[in-house]
Amino acid sequence: MHYLSLGKTDLRVSRLCLGCMTFGEPSRGNHAWTLPEESSRVIIKRALDGGINFFDTANSYSDGSSEEILGRALRDFSRREDVVVATKVFHAAGSLKQGLSRAQIMQSIDDSLSRLNMDYVDLLQIHRWDPNTPLEETLEALHDVVKMGKARYIGASSMYAWQFARALYTQDNHGWTRFVTMQDQYNLIQREEEREMLPLCYAENIAVIPWSPLARGRLTRAWGETTARLVSDEFGKTLYASSEENDAQIAERLANVAAARGTTRAQAALAWLLSKPAIAAPIIGTSRTEQLDELIQAVDITLEPEEIAELEMAYAPHHVVGFS
Repeated sequence: MHYLSLGKTDLRVSRLCLGCMTFGEPSRGNHAWTLPEESSRVIIKRALDGGINFFDTANSYSDGSSEEILGRALRDFSRREDVVVATKVFHAAGSLKQGLSRAQIMQSIDDSLSRLNMDYVDLLQIHRWDPNTPLEETLEALHDVVKMGKARYIGASSMYAWQFARALYTQDNHGWTRFVTMQDQYNLIQREEEREMLPLCYAENIAVIPWSPLARGRLTRAWGETTARLVSDEFGKTLYASSEENDAQIAERLANVAAARGTTRAQAALAWLLSKPAIAAPIIGTSRTEQLDELIQAVDITLEPEEIAELEMAYAPHHVVGFS
């Protein structure tokens, strides 16, 4: 595994982050495909053994059971100081309403810490933009969470570049704690972040930790093949429904590049992401240990410029999706 500093922070993280949406009791929340605790612990232990020290979850994943499972596993398999734990606030969880008001942020971080059984998280992220709460109220509350020692750093996710720039300006203007990460959707078949968000993050030394780096599995197998998750993932269907023809062309080029190099499609797609400036650690999700082992090997692959050009050549502009 390779490691780097997460933006301007003192957090040293693995080049891959393990996304924990896959972990959660299937009877809780709205994802019937999640892994119950016993199966989840096997994946988390394998990730730690493979050198992954960065874990991303959220208050809303499987109604909080993702945080519970992750917290117990990390407590059993690692030392707290050896791992970097990120969670999120915005979506409704338990009795907590959706949003980023001061009350919701304060209640959410306390609930998350209780479920994780931790004194602090390394990174607290706003899961979405809240148009119904004054931005200053949200940013001051996040600043106070850091000052109280409940989160070491704060990050943002899935918004327009102008919104992120406005938030950074407001934080600087008030002397409040600044966002250090951006978690956005970025992969070979959804590259709209290259227009404004990624240049902004690069200029501001904001670490980018992309979600859906393999397009919800679409870049890991022959185009058109389905899985139980693909069939039941209603949110995922909205992300790529309007661009299937172009996406299929890109997926074919990915298959050709991977075959010529002797890698899997998933490895080549991750290697492409890891070659991009500002990208710190793509957030991978997996439900099988052999799949996790495959993805970990991607950090050792360096694509040639002509391979990158081949992967990028067919891309056409896409609608911006995933902000809600």
